[in-house]
Amino acid sequence: LQFENTSLTWREHVQAGRDRAALLHELLDPRRPRHFGILMDNVPEFSLLLGAAALSGSVVVGLNTTRRGQALARDIALADCQVVFTETANARLLDGLDLGGGRGIDVDSAEWAALLAPYAGATVEPVPASPTDLFMLIFTSGTSGDPKAVCCTHEKITGPGVMLAERFGLGADDVVYVSMPMFHSNAMMAGWAVALAAGSGIALRRRFSASGFLPDVRRFGVTYANYVGKPLSYIVATPEEPGEADNPLRIMYGNEGTAPAIAAFRRRFGATVVDGFGSTEGGISISAAPDAPPGALGRLPDGVQIFDPDTGSPCPVAEFDADGRVLNADVATGELVNVTGSGLFAGYYKNPGADAERMRDGRYHSGDLGYVDAEGFVYFAGRSSGWMRVDGENIAAAPIERILLRYPGFAQVAVYAVPDADVGDRVMAAVIPTATDEFDPVAFADFLDAQPDLGPKQLPTLIRVCSDFPRTATFKVLTRTLSAERWNCTDPVWMRSRGDREFTLLTPDLASGAPFGRS
Repeated sequence: LQFENTSLTWREHVQAGRDRAALLHELLDPRRPRHFGILMDNVPEFSLLLGAAALSGSVVVGLNTTRRGQALARDIALADCQVVFTETANARLLDGLDLGGGRGIDVDSAEWAALLAPYAGATVEPVPASPTDLFMLIFTSGTSGDPKAVCCTHEKITGPGVMLAERFGLGADDVVYVSMPMFHSNAMMAGWAVALAAGSGIALRRRFSASGFLPDVRRFGVTYANYVGKPLSYIVATPEEPGEADNPLRIMYGNEGTAPAIAAFRRRFGATVVDGFGSTEGGISISAAPDAPPGALGRLPDGVQIFDPDTGSPCPVAEFDADGRVLNADVATGELVNVTGSGLFAGYYKNPGADAERMRDGRYHSGDLGYVDAEGFVYFAGRSSGWMRVDGENIAAAPIERILLRYPGFAQVAVYAVPDADVGDRVMAAVIPTATDEFDPVAFADFLDAQPDLGPKQLPTLIRVCSDFPRTATFKVLTRTLSAERWNCTDPVWMRSRGDREFTLLTPDLASGAPFGRS
């Protein structure tokens, strides 16, 4: 394991896990759930405590380092954490919090060194574990509400690790790079567990850095890395330099990467990018296919169907024009449903209501939207929370985002609903221009009018020009925050009503008019 200027051999890592497992037997009350929280960045101690949990039969709770105050206390209490391990960089987040009788321990402190000292060289026997035993609670990102604690079994963590290690032929000569936060499923299942399964080296980065990515790859000899969503775009947004393909990286694996970002990454860094589909819950997983058309996730798995969320009927297949643009997204888009059961979904911790929402009539409802073509390839269309109701029709946000990303002046796009003055929703988009472009209201209006697969009800009527978006710790855009702020923000907002030739800057006088009267 490599981290900054620190390195541990595998033997040292395992022994350190045994030492901590022995301590956990003393720290954790066996009459209560044997749960402990980790409130840290990607530092070696996080990995050592994961090993200790596995050896001691304890359950790790991944605590989001971007949560604050009562929101963080709520997560700690919900997950029944007896102890919260933190580090000096994040210890202040526990100041003043009611830990419900638990304790916080700073692993950079003298207290931690004193606690560990008696257990140095411990010979703890691993507590037997079955594949279905609980290993970790991972909170959802909370883009649409309070995070839920997803129950992750030993199988749910190790299964993807074994699958990916075998799929990509990883072994002892490889180095896995983990820069996504380890309190999240992507880093655990597609990063840490992959190194564990392959017997590879692992290089940790405290927090993701786009500019630090290539230097780290070269410094640590990284051959495999994982990502989720926007970080891939951030990397390719860095200034291009000669010789970038001169690096050891072979595989970049993740999900929610856009087609332009994937193509640019492959071209610049010479690595294979494999973009799969999955969620922390694990009810549905879609593997990338080498023969998939651009933008497709892979083939729709057996037992997974796409249903109209209003009627519950299967959606028709998507129809495309000669340029590969979907023509009937309004009727072809529906929810991905596992009709055979729960998949790897093991439930939410202490949240039967959320369990019931996911599992209905023996089917797992993902809350993810998609459409499928005549060849069986499925395309992601956003989350169910990304639905908008425009003039009586359900419109998905993700297909609109993909169209807007064709515009050469935009680096990033987020589409969401805001209330219409009369009824239903308006389509609003927040955009981040490229470094070399400013928003051009005339050119962008011309671009929209030239898109044959952008229906009149999909046209954004409000454009917010941003320098950055509000995000979760895993870089997902908080569209609920953008939606709540609407046009009441310090960023410039441009409007275009139906029939208008171009966008007009929204002034306070215009914002107080009739089109914006509904709260």
